[in-house]
Amino acid sequence: MFTPIRKFARALRAPTVEEREMAYLNGSHDRIDLEYRQRQVDRGLFRFR
Repeated sequence: MFTPIRKFARALRAPTVEEREMAYLNGSHDRIDLEYRQRQVDRGLFRFR
């Protein structure tokens, strides 16, 4: 009964910080780009305080 509501709610929710970081890292083209992106994530690119 609640399955359609749950699916709808999941579709509308915003991605978490961890999900955004992982998507950003997965978009790298090579090892150098990945290392650059990892440094940006370590510096807090996606974490707003």
